[in-house]
Amino acid sequence: MPAESGAISRDEVAHLARLARLAVTDEELDVFAGQLDVILGSVARVGEVAADDIPPTSHAVPLENVFRPDVRRPGLSQEQALSGAPAAEDGRFRVPRILGEEQ
Repeated sequence: MPAESGAISRDEVAHLARLARLAVTDEELDVFAGQLDVILGSVARVGEVAADDIPPTSHAVPLENVFRPDVRRPGLSQEQALSGAPAAEDGRFRVPRILGEEQ
């Protein structure tokens, strides 16, 4: 099934396959030529649609920030933060030493 429009030939597909180090059969060359021809035709149609009077966009739908505004609120006091700790010492969380006895 060779490419109908002739945009890409079997030889070109074979050359691309060699460059990509792909082992393809003769039947696959015919199939790939047809598929690549369709892809190239689609890309060409997209290029025809692009016009100078259409502004470039990065998203089809406008984006909005979904985060709530930052509002400053009072935080926990040191005593409140340490109230749920299993152990505290000198106003800090007390945790087991995980390093050697070095000081």
